[in-house]
Amino acid sequence: MNTRPAVTAPTHPPLVRSFHGQTLVDPHAWLRADNWREVMRDPSVLDADIRAFLEAENAAADAWLAPHADLRRTLVKEMRARIKEDDASVPATDGPYAYFTRFREGGQHPLICRRPAGAVAGETILLDGDALAEGKAYFQFGDAQQSPDHALYAWTADEAGSEYYTLRIRDIAAGTDLPDVVTETTGDVLWSADGRHIYYIRRDAEHRPSFVYRHLLGSDPANDVLIYEEPDKGFFVSLGRTQSGRFGLISCGDHDTSEVWLLDLHAPLAPPVRVEPREPGLRYGVEHHPSLGGVESLIIETNADEAEDFKIVTAPLASPGRASWRDLVPHKPGRLLLSQSAFRDHLVRLEREDGLPRIVVRALKDGSEHVVAFAEEAYALGFDPGYGFDKTEIRFTYSSMTTPSEVWDYDVESRARVLRKRQEVPSGHDPARYVTRRLMAPAPDGELIPVSLLFARETPLDGTAPCLLYGYGAYGISIPASFSTSRLSLVDRGFVYAIAHIRGGTEKGWRWYREGKLAKKTNSFTDFIAAGEHLVAEKIVAPDRIVAHGGSAGGMLMGAVANMRPELFAGIVAEVPFVDVLNTMLDDTLPLTPPEWPEWGNPITDAEAFATIRAYSPYDNVAAKDYPAIFALAGLTDPRVTYWEPAKWVARLREMKTDSRPLLLRTNMEAGHGGAAGRFDRLEETAMVYAFALAMAGAATGL
Repeated sequence: MNTRPAVTAPTHPPLVRSFHGQTLVDPHAWLRADNWREVMRDPSVLDADIRAFLEAENAAADAWLAPHADLRRTLVKEMRARIKEDDASVPATDGPYAYFTRFREGGQHPLICRRPAGAVAGETILLDGDALAEGKAYFQFGDAQQSPDHALYAWTADEAGSEYYTLRIRDIAAGTDLPDVVTETTGDVLWSADGRHIYYIRRDAEHRPSFVYRHLLGSDPANDVLIYEEPDKGFFVSLGRTQSGRFGLISCGDHDTSEVWLLDLHAPLAPPVRVEPREPGLRYGVEHHPSLGGVESLIIETNADEAEDFKIVTAPLASPGRASWRDLVPHKPGRLLLSQSAFRDHLVRLEREDGLPRIVVRALKDGSEHVVAFAEEAYALGFDPGYGFDKTEIRFTYSSMTTPSEVWDYDVESRARVLRKRQEVPSGHDPARYVTRRLMAPAPDGELIPVSLLFARETPLDGTAPCLLYGYGAYGISIPASFSTSRLSLVDRGFVYAIAHIRGGTEKGWRWYREGKLAKKTNSFTDFIAAGEHLVAEKIVAPDRIVAHGGSAGGMLMGAVANMRPELFAGIVAEVPFVDVLNTMLDDTLPLTPPEWPEWGNPITDAEAFATIRAYSPYDNVAAKDYPAIFALAGLTDPRVTYWEPAKWVARLREMKTDSRPLLLRTNMEAGHGGAAGRFDRLEETAMVYAFALAMAGAATGL
């Protein structure tokens, strides 16, 4: 059933423009609200015609989904039964207290808590997410940090989904917030060592994080001091802190270049100090050591000197620039350094080689190293340095597509591991019932694409199984082969769940990213298609039962493969999809456009980039042909992928496509890029997606 909206879109003239001697016609440009900045703050000011269009599409999507209401309820019940509702994180000790989050039974939002270090009782609830969210259509915590003396708690929250966070400071003893309130921040929070100052970031008029301010406790935020202003509209700014606690970090960068400034947290009135001036293509990150070889030093991971997969260097704090950099951990092609943390006696780094992550511990006194790794074919590994500099204990998380998440404390000297938590699945989970595999799919140019698989052991791999094939492939982001309780609802119904680790990510090193961006972006699309074809050729899945799934930049992937190989897919799910690539990259007033030019190219100034993007941009390449069934999801207050991108794409598909398969657009009118904020509300959205996938693959009951 191809349910269409009951309301016909109003007639508007197309937007016609010329670039590089080429005419660009946009028939649905009217869906872009001229007052989009105001809509981010207050969705009620959305233009009436646009609202009517979105609500009509929502009504049509709801009508299509209505016959699957029982299935959706069943899915939500299953997924919720796998969630430990009163779950809690493993406490992280910071001085006299251990901080943690937990949920109450039936609660949607976390409670942020602490108790005395080493104790199992004496909990204090610092922030009650459920109470703070009461009566609000949307609520999401941002960053939160205790003051150095543990008397105050700085916290941020977004109440519209637009990523404008309000900063507040809680008096822990009183249980109330101080009068100091700062609106429209990015959510980043950083305390000075004396606990009298807080650093935070404001956005510019185009929603870009650009200004770092210092706030004196008890003063009027209107008088806060601007300590850093980013001059380049293509650079975003964030805040961090070295493990030693000595320095705050102002990190500036785009997808290609970075620059770091040091904030001396013990001298909060001192100006920031730049480590190394920005240079196109140079990326680096900074750690600090008070006495490395007897010299106060910085420990820097960088791609300098053609170290594409990064190396680690050191430099004296007194002369931190590149001229002083000396190799500590040399570059090794194919071994991508992901992150590092410096402790008094050890340097701990997370790296990836041959598609698998591992933790490497280096003794600073003699340079000896040992590795923390695992034997499964595909797994996810995370590293949390926690609080403190003098300690020998770190924390890591491990999971695979069959193994629930585990939290381990690890002593880097004794190498003893202590299991602190294993994810509970209240309805039961037997890892032996499932299989994780890693395949290599040949791409058209001979590259081998890693594909992670999860399926039930009893699922026949004879070419009859339905498949959900997930992909992303952008910004160097790798998709971990981690555990998910939700996807078991597909796997238990006979699906093969597959992740295609396509170019544009960094699963096989920085080259893997470089080969999937700019002029080589189409490699991401052909890799994904190759993964689907390989699963069919190997008779793992059925040729007519593959549902593709991707979100954000992965939603662009969905739009591209829908245009390129529509017959390969029974259905496509595109969540907050970046599908209007050319028009967005031509609009330098949008939040992400200048920072995105190093990823996609700048079609305003570069005729070749214009031609390249125009050739694959999903919206611009919709044609008069049959398409798979498509389900697009959007968020009205999304500042990353604006709501009008999927809206325009669906409008054009309705005009052009020649089939009668379902075409659905569902816009969350009260959320942004991440969808619903509450943990159970998110299950409702997942159930919609899974019901669609089951229906399109012919695996939904009652169809």
